[in-house]
Amino acid sequence: MSVKPLGERVLLEVPEVKEEKTSSGLFVPDTVKEKPLEATVVAVGAKVEDVKAGDKVIYAKFAGTEIKIDKKAYLLMEVNDILAVVE
Repeated sequence: MSVKPLGERVLLEVPEVKEEKTSSGLFVPDTVKEKPLEATVVAVGAKVEDVKAGDKVIYAKFAGTEIKIDKKAYLLMEVNDILAVVE
């Protein structure tokens, strides 16, 4: 499936959060883990000029809408929620 963001939106690929285990053997659920705030731009809307596909970016903590495409996690968000490009 192909997704093309509209307007000033971008599609980011979020890295998978690995399952963690404490030293005592307890598994830490995904709901309490700190999510990474760095992702890779997959696609950009027609009005986006600041970033391009392939850029690594840092985004605002509660930004975007989480979606799954072919069992992979993505974020669809406004370009204004991107704080920096990692070089």
